[in-house]
Amino acid sequence: MAWSSSPASAPRNQGLVIPDDWPGYKLDLFTFPHHYSEDLECVFIPHGIITDRTERLAKNIMNDIGDNYITVLCVLKGGYKFCADLVEHIKNLSRNSDKFISMRVDFVKVKSYCNDQSMEEIQIIGGEELSKLTGKNVLIVEDIVGTGRTMRSLLSHIEKFKPKMLKVVSLLVKRTQEGHGYRPDYAGFEIPNIFVVGYALDYNEYFRDLNHICIISEKAKAKYKV
Repeated sequence: MAWSSSPASAPRNQGLVIPDDWPGYKLDLFTFPHHYSEDLECVFIPHGIITDRTERLAKNIMNDIGDNYITVLCVLKGGYKFCADLVEHIKNLSRNSDKFISMRVDFVKVKSYCNDQSMEEIQIIGGEELSKLTGKNVLIVEDIVGTGRTMRSLLSHIEKFKPKMLKVVSLLVKRTQEGHGYRPDYAGFEIPNIFVVGYALDYNEYFRDLNHICIISEKAKAKYKV
């Protein structure tokens, strides 16, 4: 494994950097749903590494905003597995820590992709409930940040309701030429500008049931295209 780790002085929002030339792991080293055997190029990030990195993010969040009541706002659908695992890690840490985070979990759905392309118009579904965030400490849990355009739109919408605190944790951050300079407060992994699936990240609603994060084949993109 040749991933680069951030130096101690680097900002936490950089995440664990996976280089552009990372080839991933051969599929036959792991188990996954057999019906996807012809649809994947490789296992890009194994589930066990995702779990360990998520636990570290939970510890960072505890250290920063412990002893607070927070509303965890999960961005559906791709963020649900990451959110569930992150919240569970925070709960476990809270039981054995001098700090404690009391959490309420809510959900918002954001649609920004068709096939593997980002859409111009971003749809926020469930936004009518966001008025409850006024005066609250809010932690947005996202699966992946690409150009940052979607998250900037969501943040701008939520800020209208004047939350007390607003932070973002994203499992993945892409290195893109179209990036708008946005970085979440906490990031799990920084990855190349590739389309990945699994661990609830989908391609037209397929591949959410993969435990690992994988690279989808071009053949599969054509197969499941809408």
